[in-house]
Amino acid sequence: MVVLVALAITASLIGRLRQQKAIGLAAGRAVLQLAVVSLIITAALSHLVWSAVFALFMYSVAVFTSSRRIGAGRCWPWVAISMLVGLLPTLAVIFASRAVPFNGPSLVPVAGIIIGGTMTATTLAGRRVFAALREEHGSYEAGLSIGLTRAESISEVIRRRLPEALVPGQDQTRTVGLVTLPGAFIGVLLGGGSPVQAGAAQLLVLFGLLSAQTITVVVAHLFIRSGRLLPKDLITALQP
Repeated sequence: MVVLVALAITASLIGRLRQQKAIGLAAGRAVLQLAVVSLIITAALSHLVWSAVFALFMYSVAVFTSSRRIGAGRCWPWVAISMLVGLLPTLAVIFASRAVPFNGPSLVPVAGIIIGGTMTATTLAGRRVFAALREEHGSYEAGLSIGLTRAESISEVIRRRLPEALVPGQDQTRTVGLVTLPGAFIGVLLGGGSPVQAGAAQLLVLFGLLSAQTITVVVAHLFIRSGRLLPKDLITALQP
């Protein structure tokens, strides 16, 4: 692990990326955080209630992280709702169908993967569409000039950008088994499961991600076009 981090730092130094400190800090934080989390998970997995509390903690961190990444920290409630609307039906289907047992050891990893996926989709969508609204302000004003409402004008600018947030998840699903063998597949194999069981577990995770991420992006779009989920500078700039 030390050698791998050293390789990353060396590559940054040679390429003049100036990310040596950031890489070192990220690696250090990862070690400390996983050490603490490992201890917490040991206790959390023993009781469903504590597993649910830990899943809620992961969700809270994801909302905070995504809100900061898109520059809309004050709009975190709308980020939270967008992610929650994607999470709840997806997790409900997974556990209600009994594809995965509803217990602590299952709830934490499955919820963690889906939460992480919704966080990524929200961040990608927000960063891309907010950049588009800044770069294509003229298109927004043109929409207003022909009689479109504020919401309609915003949608005209950002609608074609939204699918970009789903590309990583779609690519991962398309290439699974051909380019990578993701964590769920390897985890089941290492846990003694058969290749068929591993494949089924991985498909469940991938399809769950597709569901949660797509719903999250759709809901985020509704909040963005209504002006509820916007960075401070865009709230001012996008006045009708």
